[in-house]
Amino acid sequence: MIVCPNCNHQNPDGAVQCEACYTPLPILTSCPNCGATVQADASFCGQCGFNLKAAQVAPVPAEAAVAQAVPDPKPDDLPELPVIEPLVPPDPLIANPDLGSIPPTEEAPDEEPVTGGTDPTTSGDDPANAPQPMAIASPAAMSPAPGAYSTQLQTQTARMLHVQSNTILELPTNLTVIHIGKPNDRVPPDIDVSGFQNSEIVSRIHADIRVEPDAFYIEDVGSSNGTYINNAPLPAGNRHRLRSGDRIALGKGDKVTFLFQV
Repeated sequence: MIVCPNCNHQNPDGAVQCEACYTPLPILTSCPNCGATVQADASFCGQCGFNLKAAQVAPVPAEAAVAQAVPDPKPDDLPELPVIEPLVPPDPLIANPDLGSIPPTEEAPDEEPVTGGTDPTTSGDDPANAPQPMAIASPAAMSPAPGAYSTQLQTQTARMLHVQSNTILELPTNLTVIHIGKPNDRVPPDIDVSGFQNSEIVSRIHADIRVEPDAFYIEDVGSSNGTYINNAPLPAGNRHRLRSGDRIALGKGDKVTFLFQV
């Protein structure tokens, strides 16, 4: 049976979509080292720590030969083109005397500039009374400053609140897979819980949080005491989409518990 990571519905083997909530089901495979059931896109086996990505890369043989460059054709090898005779020039245009000549268009007289109301007591020749030209702003002054309308993208950040000690752990923003556990030689943890009380129930390689552009997913990678989401066990190899307020318990007894916050 395949357990849905979203609603925990049990689906038959081979199903690709949850029968209850239509969530895509994870694809399971076997570890080539120990035979444990793992997710197909997992990087390491949660049971033995085997590097699954390295086992999937097959050696690529080197090319046997290099294609020879084709030499450019020499000018002597170009075919001779046939000589094209010049085109016959067209006959010159002859004016038709019956149409007569077209009189030239008369240009409209220049309009006098419109001025404001005149005062009969003042002379129109006085420069002080002449209308002043209107100032026109330059296009550079009318254009907005660079970056005035730039759009700022907001990045989604998340953190985990340790319930027992009220300690906040910020999730790294530069990683796509965040490892949760304790120090070890195979998969060093990105979130180290060895300093918390009752951390002995947490495995060294316990769970992973996968970061996607619009969501966060958590999966158990083969821990000894399991991972619980909102007091429900999360099957190994399945992943659960985290929502703000979800309760994450590492191990049994709800002794090492975190609240997920976005």
